[in-house]
Amino acid sequence: MSASLGSGPHRPPQTTLRHQLAELRGPASVPRPLDARALAALAANPGCRRRAILDGAGIDKTALAAKLGAPSGFGQSQFAIARGNAFEARVKADGGRELLRLLGIEDPSDVDLPELAAAGPEGRAARTALALREATAAGRWALLDHPMLALEVAGSPVYLEPDAVVVHPDGRWTVVEIKSFPMVDGSADAPKVGAAARQAAVYVLALERVAGVTEGAEVAHTVLLVCPKDFSDLPTASAVDVRRQLSVTRRQLARLTRLDEIVDALPEGVTFDVAACSAEELATAVECVPHAYAPECLAACELAFHCRERARAADAVTTLGRSVRGELGGLTTIGAVLAAARGEAGDPDDPAVAALRRARALRSEALTGVTACR
Repeated sequence: MSASLGSGPHRPPQTTLRHQLAELRGPASVPRPLDARALAALAANPGCRRRAILDGAGIDKTALAAKLGAPSGFGQSQFAIARGNAFEARVKADGGRELLRLLGIEDPSDVDLPELAAAGPEGRAARTALALREATAAGRWALLDHPMLALEVAGSPVYLEPDAVVVHPDGRWTVVEIKSFPMVDGSADAPKVGAAARQAAVYVLALERVAGVTEGAEVAHTVLLVCPKDFSDLPTASAVDVRRQLSVTRRQLARLTRLDEIVDALPEGVTFDVAACSAEELATAVECVPHAYAPECLAACELAFHCRERARAADAVTTLGRSVRGELGGLTTIGAVLAAARGEAGDPDDPAVAALRRARALRSEALTGVTACR
């Protein structure tokens, strides 16, 4: 077999990467799929290599955090999951009659319901792409229930499953997000709507890959958010513009370090096999991968408590928040910040150091004035 000069032996990189990720996960561990919610959280913190490799390898971070002695409170309760499933079932009952009503379609017979069953996620993604192309070419309404979309993240394929995608007769594709939090007087809780928008933006990004090779197709940048009306079980809907979230997600995912680079930087023999390793072995393995903790992680990552403990032990300023970290420039520890403020360290020409010393002087003046008034 011939090869060009300097090309070296040919290796199928994706197969090799999958094998490496399986070894990191452990032979008896079933990989956990990376969903849109986790992908949105990953995109919000692209500098965290730890989360990137754990999610990319499909490692159960909840079990990992528990074994490390820092179980997380992140995630939905079983009650919330059951309520969400029940509400989604109601919205999609009778061929999606309620959902179609929200779209202004009174006769369900005007809407095609393509079959999306196939073997494995790759097969389902291919079947979904075919159904989208056929529905667009037909020029009719179509409702795709739980389609499977594919998106490459950090050099590895990720399969995503939105609640529904609607194909309009004019070729537009609209993502439908069904949530169980209430919409009271036409508006819902802003943080929850924001989280839903970030999640939907991931679906829109994946749909754009299919639309790019489908004639006449266009992905709508406005998603349909379906929620219970007030405090009833009656569905209501609101259009949510996700262009800003889409732009941020696209930019942040492009910044993610490729998984093969992270794997190549790991020491030989490192594994995150939760079932086979002790807590001490897992702690050592986790510490081999750099993390980028911020307080926002507490609402988005199962390992947040563990990473916060390590960040506090390292006296890292990241525990104070990303905005504070950005203002402090090259001062990476709280000790260095305090030393700079006291004039014991730091370059006086550094704007961050100058601001800290000015703030300390103002504080001293204010406290001196209070003492004098007494």
